[in-house]
Amino acid sequence: MRKGNPATLDQVPPIIEELISVQGYRWMAGVDEAGRGPLAGPVVAGAVIIRPGDVIPGVRDSKLLTPGQREKLYHIITSRALSWGVGIMGPREIEKHNILQATLKAMKAAVLNLDPSPDFLLIDGINPIPIDLPQQAVKRGDACCPCIAAASIVAKVTRDRLMMEYHRVYPLYNFARHKGYPTRAHREAIRTYGCCEIHRRTFKGVKEHLEAGNGGHQEGPGG
Repeated sequence: MRKGNPATLDQVPPIIEELISVQGYRWMAGVDEAGRGPLAGPVVAGAVIIRPGDVIPGVRDSKLLTPGQREKLYHIITSRALSWGVGIMGPREIEKHNILQATLKAMKAAVLNLDPSPDFLLIDGINPIPIDLPQQAVKRGDACCPCIAAASIVAKVTRDRLMMEYHRVYPLYNFARHKGYPTRAHREAIRTYGCCEIHRRTFKGVKEHLEAGNGGHQEGPGG
C-alpha cells in the first residue's frame, strides 16, 4: 500500500478482538463517541456488535472517511451488525456533568440499547464505562479494532444528521457546514448573534460571551 494511504481495518488482523474472543466471550461490542469537542450540539455514542467472522470492507476510523463514505458504511453496518445502538447526551447534560462524564453516560446508554446484550466491551479511549460488564479501554481503538471503528461511524453519522436538523432550526450558525465545531465562522456567528439553545454554555468560546453580557439568545421556531 502506498505511503500516506491508511489501511482499512479489513486489511489488518484484528489482534485485540481475537485475543478477547479466545477467552470465551461471544458478543463483543465496540463503543465510540462523536462530538466531544464542538461548542454546540450533543455528544453521541455508538455501540456495535459485529457478527463473529463478518468482515465489513472499508471500515476504519470515521475521521478518515468522507461524509459519503460514512453514510454508505453506516447503512452496511446497521444492516449487517448483530446489534447496534446509540446514546445521546444534550448540551444541558454536558453542562451538568462535564463532557467526560456526559460522554461515558452516552456510551452506557448506547450499550444498554444493544439486543442481544454484549458480554464484553471494547471502548475507544482510556476511560471505562460505568456499567457492570467486562470491558477494556483501547487508546486509539478506532484505528485498530473493527468493532470500535464501526461504532465510530454509527456515532458520527447519527450526530451529523442531528446537526443537519439543528441547522434548519438555527440557520444563522450554519451547523450544516461545521456541525458545531469551533471553526472561525462558527465563532464569528456566536459573536454576532449570541448563543442558541444548543450551545454548550460552559465551553470556552461560548461562556465568555455570556459572561460579557453579549451572548444573546437565539430561539427556535415557536420560541
